[in-house]
Amino acid sequence: MKKIIIHSIPILVSFVGLVVFCDTFNPIILRGPEFLKFYFTLTIGFYLSILCLRFFRENLSNISFYFMILIFLLGVVKLFRGLSLDRPVGILFSMLVAQIIVNMIFISIESKHKIKQ
Repeated sequence: MKKIIIHSIPILVSFVGLVVFCDTFNPIILRGPEFLKFYFTLTIGFYLSILCLRFFRENLSNISFYFMILIFLLGVVKLFRGLSLDRPVGILFSMLVAQIIVNMIFISIESKHKIKQ
């Protein structure tokens, strides 16, 4: 339960910021800079929550991986939408590549931790 609360705080903060600053609750309909601000806040906040869990020596659970996958899928959906509308998506693509790298690092650290136990 503690992990769900810790992971939901950055998600809640980014969606509240989305509602306050963009007057919408749907991040898919946002244009480039607004979506990038929202997505950057979401990913950085989520990975900071993972680092907080690692600081308290908590193992990453399946919930953490599900949140990682959902955040990544949100970026992929927006990437495909941008490609279909012929919009520049270079920054979003580089953010998704960086997210894949960070996810792989967290997964490898977690698998090494499970092997030690």
